Amino acid sequence: MYNLDGLTVAMAGGDARELILARSLADCGAIVKSLGLPLHGANIIGCGSLEECLTGANALVLPVPGVTENMRLHGAYLENPPEITGSVLALLPEQAPVLVGVAREPLRRLVRQAGLRLGELMQMDEVAILNSIPSAEGAVQMAMEKLPVTIHGCRCVVLGFGRTAQTLAQLLHAMHAHTTVAARDPVQLAKAEAMGLSAVHFSEWTACSPPPDVLFNTVPAPVITESILQQLTPATLIIDLASAPGGTDFVAAARLGFDALLAPGLPGKVAPRTAGLLLARVVPRVLSQMALAG
Repeated sequence: MYNLDGLTVAMAGGDARELILARSLADCGAIVKSLGLPLHGANIIGCGSLEECLTGANALVLPVPGVTENMRLHGAYLENPPEITGSVLALLPEQAPVLVGVAREPLRRLVRQAGLRLGELMQMDEVAILNSIPSAEGAVQMAMEKLPVTIHGCRCVVLGFGRTAQTLAQLLHAMHAHTTVAARDPVQLAKAEAMGLSAVHFSEWTACSPPPDVLFNTVPAPVITESILQQLTPATLIIDLASAPGGTDFVAAARLGFDALLAPGLPGKVAPRTAGLLLARVVPRVLSQMALAG
């Protein structure tokens, strides 16, 4: 356990994952000032506003998804999530750590302007690889609930072959789905083949015949466009795991009769305890290292 005595951590927003993390930080000796988290206990101080939460803190932990497009906090327990602004971040001391799962560019810009240090947890292999497990299981769970057939024997295409896609493809393969990986990087394609998966270049996956029963996207870019959808059949279920707004043209998908689901943030929905324990394993160390470096 890391010793965080003398550190005051502001935790604003979040869900069940952050509840576990907050208790872990308090157990490490940190004073946790929380907003929008139903917490109580030793070393935990509940706050009624974002300004109160950040005043006197020397580190800030934001929810894994960070902020919305209009800079509002993600908060499962907040009725009216507050906005993150430069004036609010200015309440933190210079070079204070700001930890978040994924940072949008506006948040990165505000953190830089405030002279703070940003840490993106999902850019860390240790976090991203382990976090891919509940993401993959959640995606398969969604497919099982929606499909009229079993995963065993069904045809699946996984777009991209990053950390989440690798775990997902291996899970589908282990469940005896006919799994094809589509990627651009020759190294990723070679890795997929070494795992016993079918692998095709990204420009060729639509030629798979017959069309897939399930199409899983992990690429955070517009890759399932209307022209791509027109090459498929509406019987194909689309599950998009990329960060919002995803990589699917959902308007076109609905118009063409596809069942297309945007499913970011699955760990916090399907396995919040596992995801929270992962944060509790990593964040105290990161805060300790950043505090020492500061």
